[in-house]
Amino acid sequence: MKTMKLLAAMIVSSTSVVYAAASAQSEGAGILTYFFIGFFALIIVSQLVPAMILFVGMVKGLFAGQEKNATKNN
Repeated sequence: MKTMKLLAAMIVSSTSVVYAAASAQSEGAGILTYFFIGFFALIIVSQLVPAMILFVGMVKGLFAGQEKNATKNN
């Protein structure tokens, strides 16, 4: 039983060393990762342009509609 406790303690204490060694060897993100992120950023930005055009048109329509109704009532 004493051997099992010692073995369990050794396994638990060695896991932090394994994680530290794995992170020290990693090279970080590669160029393909940056292209992947950049591609999706480009998609998001290209969707913002039509959204802003529609939003500006909607705001102009709301204010233009109020001006037309005001002139018809007078």
